[in-house]
Amino acid sequence: MRTIVGGLLASLALSVHGTSPPSGIQVPPGFRVETFARGLSQPTAMAYGPDGRIYVTESTGRVVAVTRGTTHPVVLVRGLRTPLGLVWRGSMLFVSEQGRLEHFVLSGGRLGGRHVIVKGIPFGEHQQDNVVVGADGRLYWGSGSTCDACRERSPRSAAILSLRPDGSDLRVVARGLRNPYGLAVQPSTGRLYASVNGQDKLGSASDPEPAEMVVAVKRGAFYGWPRCWPNAQMLRLSGHCAGVKPPVAYLEPHASADGVAFYTGRSFPAAYRGNLFVAEWGQYLSHRFGRRVVRVQLRPGHIARVTPFASGFAHPLALLVDRRGGLLVADWGRGVVYRIQAAGFR
Repeated sequence: MRTIVGGLLASLALSVHGTSPPSGIQVPPGFRVETFARGLSQPTAMAYGPDGRIYVTESTGRVVAVTRGTTHPVVLVRGLRTPLGLVWRGSMLFVSEQGRLEHFVLSGGRLGGRHVIVKGIPFGEHQQDNVVVGADGRLYWGSGSTCDACRERSPRSAAILSLRPDGSDLRVVARGLRNPYGLAVQPSTGRLYASVNGQDKLGSASDPEPAEMVVAVKRGAFYGWPRCWPNAQMLRLSGHCAGVKPPVAYLEPHASADGVAFYTGRSFPAAYRGNLFVAEWGQYLSHRFGRRVVRVQLRPGHIARVTPFASGFAHPLALLVDRRGGLLVADWGRGVVYRIQAAGFR
């Protein structure tokens, strides 16, 4: 997100009441939306646990569990440092926080065995973001820059990191990524994709205001920040870009491209299968950019097609495909998880 340490922590004091279909959320013809869970406090990430519950991190420092119809989430952990990501590996839950990665063990419906496995990673304007399990069984972890545009002192900033589940063998996988917030493994290939927030204070509204982007993560690749940036108007890179690996998708400038999810369900029309959805958090005070979910149709060898999918959110942040094939959208601004489903499916 754009202002992860400042604006993210300010409460928007919005609420949703009742269980009827939410007003104001627009979806394409043939889809419908419902309130899946509410009562959350700035949800940042979601993942299914081994017990079938959905576990949610909140930027207020908690891990909670919800199911369909939840109005009072079950609080399992408190006192975390702005957790922005979580992932399960068996009964072990990994949580990404400012400067560190912790794990917990699920037993009897509770999370115990709390242990910090990595610490001391730099953070500043951005922090550590989502974490996923790769096809090779290692953890992959997004680490944002400490500034808008600068020379980082640590190679572990503005990068994607990889480590063993016990915290050992920490490596830098890819660099030049200002804030690689969202991570997702493509089921059909095992390839890792990341959503990346572009610079705030470079260029103008006409040219070449840095765009957000989606990248296919390649080991050892450099993605340009801070000397090269994506131009959404021209669908190309601008700046000093020798040796820079280009993105696979260009997104709206300043939209804050954050949570991502590949559609793995079977209830959406067939054309949606394998598509990547991206939550655009937007800006804290402006409604001009983002505040929607976009659909990214990846095309090998070509720039992806990006189209709006759902809008009307306060600040959508986390995405998850549920086990009935619906798309869950956690709205950080309203403390609500919405469920988007194809008409005729439940």
